[in-house]
Amino acid sequence: MSVLVTGATGFVGSAVLRQLIAAGYRVRAIVRPSSDLRNLGGLPVETIQGDLTDRPSLERALDGCRSLFHVAADYRLWAADPAEIYRNNVDGTRNIMLAAVQAGVQRIVYTSSVATLGQTDDGTSADETTAAGLDDMIGHYKRSKFLAEQEVRTLAREHGLPAVIVNPAAPLGPRDIRPTPTGRIILDAARGRMPAYVDTGLNIVHVDDVAAGHLLAYERGAEGECYILGAENMSLRHILREVASLVGRRPPRVKLPHGAALALALLAEAWAKLSGRQPAVTLDGVRLARKPMYFSSTKAMQALGYAPRPAALAIRDSVRWFREHGYL
Repeated sequence: MSVLVTGATGFVGSAVLRQLIAAGYRVRAIVRPSSDLRNLGGLPVETIQGDLTDRPSLERALDGCRSLFHVAADYRLWAADPAEIYRNNVDGTRNIMLAAVQAGVQRIVYTSSVATLGQTDDGTSADETTAAGLDDMIGHYKRSKFLAEQEVRTLAREHGLPAVIVNPAAPLGPRDIRPTPTGRIILDAARGRMPAYVDTGLNIVHVDDVAAGHLLAYERGAEGECYILGAENMSLRHILREVASLVGRRPPRVKLPHGAALALALLAEAWAKLSGRQPAVTLDGVRLARKPMYFSSTKAMQALGYAPRPAALAIRDSVRWFREHGYL
């Protein structure tokens, strides 16, 4: 029987797909007619057309599948129509999970995000027990992922959904073809388009380690539990210095106050509405940056045997991939 992967053409999903194939699993990927298939090139994977908003297509995709990795997500910090983010992340998650219940899927790994977790007031590392509610979620992406995770938890209680939840931090590495908001930070820095920074931080992790964590959660994780898949907490200033050293640029030295960054984001989003292009700086991104998003992966390390590599290697591989594929 096959393992179904959603989001397999994307950044994290394609890494998960490769882990499963390397481990000997027979993999099926659900793809939309408009999907960019570059990340599936040359891989021994069965593809089937479908969409998370089309329940019958999900039922067809799950036919004959023992397991599900629901990795697909609409990871944007700005959208001209924010309702799209909720349709993809919340409604789509509900649809695929209900279809999995109907199909009798025996094991599910759901890809949530550290965005659904709480943050500490003193900037220390949060973990899976750090409390958070919907009112704590800043922006449509975080709210949608929080609501989607609640859908999974509700279905687990009410329908016995056999799901393990993983919460990746900020992944970097190869195959970020879009790129993601996190990858965009690296790309803009490498291009010299980040002359200043704000005082914040992220938990940086290699995308292939996130994928390995998915497989560990599948094979060793407890149903109903969640596991943070991160690596190393780094200030934004440190991240930008790492990128600068890799591309031979001087790192930015100007620390921008959050108020000034908010003003820039307002202008950027106003222009985005007129131009239809993604803004270089978003209001949600600046608001999120008021607190460093630092997390601990101790639970995954102890319970699953998760062992991520240093964050500097994730940054290196991200820059290398962007360079080799003509982004720089």
